[in-house]
Amino acid sequence: MISENRIKVRIEAIASETKTIKRFTFVDVDNNALPAFSPGSHIILYLNGRGGELERRYSLIGSPDSTYTYQIAVKLHEKSSGGSSYLHNKAQIGDVFQISFPKNYFPLSFQARHHVFIAAGIGITPFLSMMSDLKEQGASFELHYSTKTKEDCAFYSYLTKTYPEQTHFYFTKHENRIETNILVDQYIGTHIYLCGPEGFTSSFSRAATSLGYSPASIHYEYFSPPNIHKPRPFILELTNGSFLSVPDEKSTLDVLLEAGYPVSHSCKVGRCGTCELPILEGEAEHYDSFLSTKQKESQACFLPCVSRSKTDTLKVEYSKK
Repeated sequence: MISENRIKVRIEAIASETKTIKRFTFVDVDNNALPAFSPGSHIILYLNGRGGELERRYSLIGSPDSTYTYQIAVKLHEKSSGGSSYLHNKAQIGDVFQISFPKNYFPLSFQARHHVFIAAGIGITPFLSMMSDLKEQGASFELHYSTKTKEDCAFYSYLTKTYPEQTHFYFTKHENRIETNILVDQYIGTHIYLCGPEGFTSSFSRAATSLGYSPASIHYEYFSPPNIHKPRPFILELTNGSFLSVPDEKSTLDVLLEAGYPVSHSCKVGRCGTCELPILEGEAEHYDSFLSTKQKESQACFLPCVSRSKTDTLKVEYSKK
């Protein structure tokens, strides 16, 4: 049975963009129109893994005007736990999958007068639908895109042909790196959009802040939880009297779900706030990008998908089961 929140699709086409990146085109299994999506949206692709169902998030890279196909680009990761490895090595045209409805935690700002997109590697993907939409509107934007070499640069020909004046390439193997000085002397009303490895994104976010960009004008996308240095285990106490052990290798949310406690959730990377739980006792260690600094300092709530506990025990308001 298919969940009411999922769509059944099949692979219509597979194309190689680089040696490690493939583009997949999906259509509805009954050839119906697919739900509309906004620029910057992604879908969750559900895969069968050794330990059960896997969820993998991929940006929709096609035009938002497309109604009968969804396209995603997938990079093969050396340490893949089943997602990219399966899609690169086993997936074939005609294979059927379940996907989520489109979600968007990385939308274009309607207030921006100029958009600056900064991407590294596979981080180019959310910007493809954004630039398509902006070009149609006649809006002002520019792209700065970094890869190791030209051969590693996905969509190089497409970008060169479609956005020749807006696109700037940087190939790090040839000592050509994106510098934060591209953020200097931008138009008033410029918004910055970042997507790439966590360190890359964080460095540009800090630079933008130091240059005076407001937090509301700095946008970034993560598809994986933040890297936590030496996470420590702790005990999660619930208001129904239950105690759950949260080991260092699992998220608080995963422990709750595995124990049979249904917690509403969506992004699983600390972006949407859906899984927020009130804190009654203890102190959380916040790793999300949803709560404000003031909210984090208040210790009134936390996001169990990425955040943990500074104290040995963290008591939260939750009693349903």
